Amino acid sequence: MSSSAVSPRVVAVVVAYNRRDLLVEVLEALAVQRHPLARVVVVDNASTDDSADVARAAGELVDLVSLPRNTGGAGGFAAGMAVALDRHEPDWLWLMDDDTVPNPDALAALLAAVDGTDVVAAGSRVVWTDGTEHPMNTPRAKPFVSKAERVAAARRGGVAVRSTSFVSMLVRADVVREVGLPIADYFIWNDDFEYSTRVLRGRRGLHVPASVVVHKTKVLGATDADPGPRFYYEVRNKLWMFRRSQSLSPFEKFVYGGSSIRRWIKTFARSSDRAILRDGWRRGYRDGTRTRPRPNSMALAGLGPASEAVGRVEPS
Repeated sequence: MSSSAVSPRVVAVVVAYNRRDLLVEVLEALAVQRHPLARVVVVDNASTDDSADVARAAGELVDLVSLPRNTGGAGGFAAGMAVALDRHEPDWLWLMDDDTVPNPDALAALLAAVDGTDVVAAGSRVVWTDGTEHPMNTPRAKPFVSKAERVAAARRGGVAVRSTSFVSMLVRADVVREVGLPIADYFIWNDDFEYSTRVLRGRRGLHVPASVVVHKTKVLGATDADPGPRFYYEVRNKLWMFRRSQSLSPFEKFVYGGSSIRRWIKTFARSSDRAILRDGWRRGYRDGTRTRPRPNSMALAGLGPASEAVGRVEPS
């Protein structure tokens, strides 16, 4: 995308679920970005607190999408991105959860890094509340990157990447229309891995350390921390991705598959309740090998205007 005198039109998409106090912080931080946002689409995933009221009170910048059921992070981003594309004509979408608080210049730094380049997605440096690098949101550097791409990324103060996180992911709107939306049936975990690698297959992505966001998780932990019953989603979604998705090449599936197995072994070794993990692995393996994710038109049916927007952006 060539540099332009016209300021890029950026729409943020925030998925919210029962963290109203953090949502207040996120919306306040988005309202004071040095590069002003065109709109903020807040997807309330059927919260039982007053998250929706918080979004309504934030003013005209916010477009609230209230869903009648919890669709998980994956469904929330799919619905929110569809609404953003359908209603607000963005050049870029900026994706984050409701516990992601960006520094005032976080968006400006992302845009400065991608301006005048063919980069289609960029991610921020993610830190915890104490300023420590957050291990949960470490991007995957692009393997076998060409010298030209590595040098071009470095000149922008960044690193070429093969994947990035939904905890502050900037993605070009025309590419979203081309590759489609995140897969809603993933619900949680690995939805951003699948989506970012799909966006970046054959395209360029950038990690931008100058753009900083604070990921206010309860604890500072990596993806192989003891996940409890949620391990089911880790196993099922990885198997769905490696078996069904075209986001990775066959060689990449082999490499990342081996990495996943090593991570699962570490998870078991560190767990305080391996029986729960064994059950999650058994069910995840069963569903990951015997089923496939539904089209978004089915997974996100019955959501009113959000379903209609999904249908217009990603027709079946």
